[in-house]
Amino acid sequence: MQFAIFGSAQAGSERPGAPMGEGFHDFVELNVEAEALGYCATFLVEHHFTGWNQVSATLQLLTWLAARTTTLRLGTAVLVLPWHNPVLLAEQAATLDLLSGGRLDFGIGKGYRHTEFEGFCIPPEEAQDRFDEALKIILKAWTTRERFSHEGRFWRFKNIVVEPSPKQAPHPPLWTGAGNPASVKRAAERGHRLILDQFASAELLSERIALFRAEAAARGRPYDPMQVVVARDMFVVDNEREREDAIERNNAAHARTLSVSRAPGRAGGSHILAYAHTAQQQRDSPLIGTPDEIVAKLQTLRDSGVEYVMLNAAGSAANLRRFARDVMPHVAARPCRAAAAG
Repeated sequence: MQFAIFGSAQAGSERPGAPMGEGFHDFVELNVEAEALGYCATFLVEHHFTGWNQVSATLQLLTWLAARTTTLRLGTAVLVLPWHNPVLLAEQAATLDLLSGGRLDFGIGKGYRHTEFEGFCIPPEEAQDRFDEALKIILKAWTTRERFSHEGRFWRFKNIVVEPSPKQAPHPPLWTGAGNPASVKRAAERGHRLILDQFASAELLSERIALFRAEAAARGRPYDPMQVVVARDMFVVDNEREREDAIERNNAAHARTLSVSRAPGRAGGSHILAYAHTAQQQRDSPLIGTPDEIVAKLQTLRDSGVEYVMLNAAGSAANLRRFARDVMPHVAARPCRAAAAG
């Protein structure tokens, strides 16, 4: 298996008296150590308007990290295309890809938090159309050296040439967050790589990987297990009390996320709202346990077709060290490599 880091970064630090911004430096140092420990990538979120000082300028933070690392792939999970001017985003992402020597993994999504749609004054019903138009422009910007114009529903550009070109040809790998069969199929149709969420059971993951693989095969594209990454919360414990404390912290973090995802008085919404979030699911899905228990959970994931896992380690370097020392050697952790092109 191959492992990456997944999660947020916050401007504030947990250390008493630390100045604002120190949390970003903590995140960078965490990832520098993770690279040395054998983690292959980092996937960083983008969020707005939380009041939690969550990272909002994802590419800027990854650019700083690029300067401190040499092999760690730099992923976004995800950049929300409806929030961004697609031409500016294409320029910024290509710049990071060049500066990092071609290490950008461009994870994209259409958004799921009610508070963000409300804050940007964007109707959720427009999310898919905005995503589709922005993606079309970004791909054209990366692959067209001639000037072009665009007249769309949401964006208009006249006689532009977008510079610079990215390092990776024809462009950085595209990763799509998918939480239902329709979005899995869209990812396969477009030749994107797949990000699967941290709440799905091993059985559901198996179904979605099989669907993705079949849809890719139907289009003549070879399948590489590194084209699918599965998110999981992770905390290594030594005893039952540590386990219960870790589960309680994890559930509190999820409850906070759910609170900004729900639209008041409205059914439906994000795929994460479709899960029951039962007490059993909250124990089964996360990789919270002793090293032996986590190895067993990883083997269950592997039996479901999972070979690439990104771990939310709650910002703990000690936790990452424990996992690298006590878990990785028992799951035949493979040398870091990027997925083959689809």
